[in-house]
Amino acid sequence: MPGIIAPYVTAWSAEQDLPCTLVERADGSIGFAKELPSDRDRHGVLWQQTALRHRVGRPEFARVHPLRQRRAMELLLCQVCGGPADVNDDGVLWLQRDYRGDWPQWPNGMASVEPPVCLACVPVAMHMCPALQRGAVTVRVEDCPVVGVRGVLYKKSVLAPAVAAAGNFTYDDPAVRRVVASAVIRELRGCVVVPLDEPSGTATRSLSRSGPRAT
Repeated sequence: MPGIIAPYVTAWSAEQDLPCTLVERADGSIGFAKELPSDRDRHGVLWQQTALRHRVGRPEFARVHPLRQRRAMELLLCQVCGGPADVNDDGVLWLQRDYRGDWPQWPNGMASVEPPVCLACVPVAMHMCPALQRGAVTVRVEDCPVVGVRGVLYKKSVLAPAVAAAGNFTYDDPAVRRVVASAVIRELRGCVVVPLDEPSGTATRSLSRSGPRAT
């Protein structure tokens, strides 16, 4: 699409993480010392606070902006242009690295932090992303519930909460109360792999309903 020089979810050099002091809360969770209601999602999970200065400076393709990723995943927006993702009778369109050898019926059950795409942006993404050029597939996803977040888990320490581990956390995991999130996770279910040159088409549907597998 004309004018796009970086995907919508990409962070720019002017969008650095904001300094936020972590504190212990009486209920055993963590919070920010000067916390605002907007610092948490609707599930009560704390989110990384990052400056919002889209298209200021230079794109940093290795970083994803937490707020734009969250918005794209919650509203099912195209990760490239930020407009609505493509949807037809077979589901929402995703563009993925081709890992069909990972498990039978891939990518059913995959926990994805990558938002979907629109039809027009499939060739754009293929042109922009060297990883996709090494092998990619378009997938129609029948059901893609939000199931959790990717972020950093903090443990109790003497002076302040300290980093314990980074990973994926479901919303029903008690540990999520001590996580600073940076990405929304959707589980991909009822997937149909379709030809890259015909992403509006369909193929045989896989119906695995196993638990989410990490990307």
